[in-house]
Amino acid sequence: MKRTMITVAVVSVILGAAAWARKGRKERRDPAARIVSAQRGPIEQAVDASGFVAPMNRVEVKSPVGGRIEKLLVDEGDRVSAGQIVAWMSSTDRTAILDAALAQGPEELKKWQDAYKPTPIVSSLPGEVILRNVVVGEAVSAGAVLFAVADTLIVNAQVDESDIGKIKIAQKARVRLDAYPDRWTQGKVYDILFEGKNVSNVITYGVKVRPDQLPPFFRSQMTANVSFLVARKEDALLLPAAAVNDMPGGKRVVSLPPGPDGKPVTREVRVGLETDEQVEILDGVALGDKVLLPQGKYVAQKAPESSPLSFMSRGMRGGGAGEGTAPKPKRPAAAAGK
Repeated sequence: MKRTMITVAVVSVILGAAAWARKGRKERRDPAARIVSAQRGPIEQAVDASGFVAPMNRVEVKSPVGGRIEKLLVDEGDRVSAGQIVAWMSSTDRTAILDAALAQGPEELKKWQDAYKPTPIVSSLPGEVILRNVVVGEAVSAGAVLFAVADTLIVNAQVDESDIGKIKIAQKARVRLDAYPDRWTQGKVYDILFEGKNVSNVITYGVKVRPDQLPPFFRSQMTANVSFLVARKEDALLLPAAAVNDMPGGKRVVSLPPGPDGKPVTREVRVGLETDEQVEILDGVALGDKVLLPQGKYVAQKAPESSPLSFMSRGMRGGGAGEGTAPKPKRPAAAAGK
């Protein structure tokens, strides 16, 4: 009875494994090539690059003498003009005199404050304060950075040398920040650097992009993705890029639906603008013509270890000793003379 139950269980596992394998193959098989039609629509070719937001011109406002910060007149985000006083500070000598006068009373302090004037800190660049590096009462040394002022923010993009020939002055560009992935900012190229950078044997050239309108959410050093518009057509004849195949000799062909004889038909085409998703067709296919879009070939999948087959193999390795466990190894024979 026990042997009959084991036999039934093994047969059930085998049948289940076969059904499981058939189901897996059915679910993993790609559909056959489908038919698409040539359509008209817009297409644009672009060069993509990464970069970062940076000031066009950045000036650090430094302390002219060592001393103590007495008053701050601006903060980060404020607009300043050239020559505007942004802070007051006391030199080291004035600080020592005022501290001594303070111990003698308010009248003595006021006398020395009127006699010994503080030192003004002046911005030399009109623009926006992007850094305030001190607080009131802080002691600073001569040359310490107190503020940083930027006239405007731009985007510095790094373009691969294979694409730099496609970039021109005044070329349109779109900018998208990692911090704001749903917002695109329009801009134009205004400078292409002459010296490239070699990083891990990859040569890139700096390209500066000025936004048409500076968004309020731009911040210095934000990571940016830049798309430089190379060409665009509003009404082009388009096919999916996967429908166009490369042939020896540089030919490009498409596959047409089989004819009455059931044999596949190919046709040579001439292409224009190309992207990863679409291809412009200049000749060889007309509006509404149908072509085949291949969907890939079936690749056999390896059965996971948790399949019924692996379970059955583990049970059979057990040789029926216990509940699917392997038999215990025999102990080695005792050595002679012991």
